[in-house]
Amino acid sequence: MVPESQEYQLKKVLVTGVAGFIASKVAELLLADGVEVIGIDNLNSYYDVRLKNWRLDQLKNTKGFTFQHLDIEDNKALAELFDQHQFDVVFNLAARAGVRYSMENPHIYMTTNAMGSLNLLEQMKRTKVPKFILASTSSLYAGLPMPFNEELAVNTPISPYAASKKAAEVMAYTYHYLYGIDVSIVRYFTVYGPASRPDMAIFRFIEWMTRGQAIRLFGDGAQSRDFTYVDDIARGTILSAKPLGYEVINLGGGKNPISISRVIHGIENELGVQSGIEESAANKSDMKETWADISKAERLLSWKPAVHFDEGLRKTVQWHKDHRALLADVSCEVL
Repeated sequence: MVPESQEYQLKKVLVTGVAGFIASKVAELLLADGVEVIGIDNLNSYYDVRLKNWRLDQLKNTKGFTFQHLDIEDNKALAELFDQHQFDVVFNLAARAGVRYSMENPHIYMTTNAMGSLNLLEQMKRTKVPKFILASTSSLYAGLPMPFNEELAVNTPISPYAASKKAAEVMAYTYHYLYGIDVSIVRYFTVYGPASRPDMAIFRFIEWMTRGQAIRLFGDGAQSRDFTYVDDIARGTILSAKPLGYEVINLGGGKNPISISRVIHGIENELGVQSGIEESAANKSDMKETWADISKAERLLSWKPAVHFDEGLRKTVQWHKDHRALLADVSCEVL
């Protein structure tokens, strides 16, 4: 993906949160390139663990993949892991996600997203791992002018989730400054695709329509997002493994945001159904729109999204159709 002379040697890497939506795709693409992947995940019950196990099952029979049931909050276990392996790159995609849930359980967001990242950076410093990739979020841009670019001061997070990600970004900079760790922070913009989290809008909409249930919509559907297909996000994440010093890079659709109403109509067309909608008031922590300036990703990584939204939505709906045995009783709520 990147000319060899311009990247770290990717022989053995650590992927945290490997049973997650994005991390499992990152691991899949790395393995396809012949990279040895050590994947860790605590398999928490934020949402139905069957989805996490399904993703793991897609990886477990792949040559070069090893899984350990391990939590990045457990610094002792991490130390043992880093003593067993010499990693070329750490892809830290383990995180507590979800804006709304972070308002109910803010402490676990800080312990996982901030302290977990600190634990990894400490082990990297100790064992001299040169490259750290941190998955961050477009939620940090709330209230700022669009399209969002990486030079904006993201000092006013409006959810504990965003605040915990900001804390992780700042700590990563500190370890770059003090210890020379090369850091790429990739800020993701509304990722969608097959086997996503069941608390995400597109997953919920597809399942509610498939089950003949009304869509529960926060707001009026006019809110919009810069949707980005998971394969594109994973590809950009891997490309960011090249030496960059310290860089924050947006990975997003990079075009005019897509409204939630358009998403709903697109799913209706794919399923051949007409959905009922139950509207609720938008939450104070919700962003009205997101829109990424991706010129930096194009310049530094030669990256831009390849999957058009309509194509990605079609693939996502088809995955739901093909996996009814798995999805029939999966809750669209967090546990």
